[in-house]
Amino acid sequence: MAALRVCRVGRSIVACGLRAQSSHATATSPKSKSATGYSFEFTDEQKEFQATARKFAREEIIPVASHYDVTGEYPVPLIKRAWELGLMNTHIPESCGGLGLCTFDACLITEELAYGCTGVQTAIEANSLGQMPVIIAGNEQQQKKYLGRMTEEPLMCAYCVTEPGAGSDVAGIKTRAERKGDEYILNGQKMWITNGGKANWYFLLARSNPDPKAPASKAFTGFIVEADSPGIQIGRKEINMGQRCSDTRGIVFEDVRVPKENVLIGEGAGFKIAMGAFDKTRPPVAAGAVGLAQRALDEATKYAMERKTFGKAIAEHQAVSFMLAEMALKVELSRLAYQRAAWEVDVGRRNTYYASIAKAYAGDIANQVAADAVQIFGGNGFNSEYPVEKLMRDAKIYQIYEGTAQIQRLIIGREHIGRFKA
Repeated sequence: MAALRVCRVGRSIVACGLRAQSSHATATSPKSKSATGYSFEFTDEQKEFQATARKFAREEIIPVASHYDVTGEYPVPLIKRAWELGLMNTHIPESCGGLGLCTFDACLITEELAYGCTGVQTAIEANSLGQMPVIIAGNEQQQKKYLGRMTEEPLMCAYCVTEPGAGSDVAGIKTRAERKGDEYILNGQKMWITNGGKANWYFLLARSNPDPKAPASKAFTGFIVEADSPGIQIGRKEINMGQRCSDTRGIVFEDVRVPKENVLIGEGAGFKIAMGAFDKTRPPVAAGAVGLAQRALDEATKYAMERKTFGKAIAEHQAVSFMLAEMALKVELSRLAYQRAAWEVDVGRRNTYYASIAKAYAGDIANQVAADAVQIFGGNGFNSEYPVEKLMRDAKIYQIYEGTAQIQRLIIGREHIGRFKA
């Protein structure tokens, strides 16, 4: 992690996100590094983060992305390199040995990594999702123990919430936690867990209140679970349509013992913690979708300028140039969406509305732009020798994980109507 940390030494804390015209944070936002107002100019530090991630993605990820897509191998060398460069675990507080970057800075890095390969980016970003409950709800001892170890070596963690019968319906989780003295006994099954077979520890959400009528806000508890605990059975790696080098598995928990010290906040607080993590991780997911869309646009533009029909480059035909214009429009607007969502977090405001807008829009745009890129490539786009068919396959998951496109619209509608009722 030394590379990006070095660039911070000797500097004052700079504004995060769409930073203020003034370099000084306002007194009215004590929880944030960011000041009020907007500027579309990045700080020197943000430019360094972006440049480091961009160089890594284009020089080290892109050349081997196809190999990992074909083999499905977990990209251990790339993950280790990302860790060395400080491009992983960006949210971990400085008190635990991390960089403590704001959400906007993390999004800049994520977009660049996704440009190279979203399978690699998802493996890296899943660490942030697994860590986020501990960052927002862990006590000092929990943070130093579980976040601190991740700054000492390139370890992975995972967010264990989804189950075979409970994806979007988180309140339908069946995994149970029963208190026995100073321990909890966990029993249940999780599914589609990113980094599931590679994690050092898990954040796990389980039902601790046996009353089926108990409200979700009081029925669930969040736990930190060591991945090598007796009773954990890790399933086979799932072979997915896209992002194939990402490690996705089912995990069974059978009489797994967890000490009470590994409960986050307290019994019954888990649902709020699990949902609160999404407000901070959905902007980076949206940024990943934008990175993929930007790559698709760049590949399509380059091809359209080289491919000739009827005596001229196809980019000069209005039908294709209009497609490229529409793709560019969508990419730029989806980028602004994730930047707004990240900025809301960094100024200390609840960003649920903007996070869902960014995630829903960027996920849809990634799919549209990737599909248009394949169309511009024509028959070559349908062939695996060219990069855009992989982009199209990789894009689909952005409309599914961390809340489906439909769930995001449900949240947006609820938040929008709630503003009128207030």
